[in-house]
Amino acid sequence: MHSQLENVSTKDEAAALRREAGSWLKERREAVGLSQRELAVKVGIEYYTFISQIEAGRGRVPAERYEAYANALGINPREFTLIMLSYNEPAIYRLLQMSARPDVAPAPEKSGSVIVDLEKRLSMLESMLIK
Repeated sequence: MHSQLENVSTKDEAAALRREAGSWLKERREAVGLSQRELAVKVGIEYYTFISQIEAGRGRVPAERYEAYANALGINPREFTLIMLSYNEPAIYRLLQMSARPDVAPAPEKSGSVIVDLEKRLSMLESMLIK
């Protein structure tokens, strides 16, 4: 059972994560030299003010637009999805970082790539769900 205090903390944390996600998206957008209006066109959003709301932490990138955002920002779509999960669904993101079997720790990647490791773990989870 959650107390009111826990719910407020969770809401505060969620709001803080949305702001962080918005800042990250704004940095990426600016790094590739796009205006909010240009990004809106590239991702198929009618109103560029929606980009502004997301960047201010008052909204989230819709999951069905992750691939379009990733392409517009020059990011691998899977990497973009994992980054969005880390901000928007931290519990799911944490689960993806865990081993599929608690008694077996995943082998670390020689390249040290967190994304490659997360992709493998996601693949293992997907295969478990299919069974």
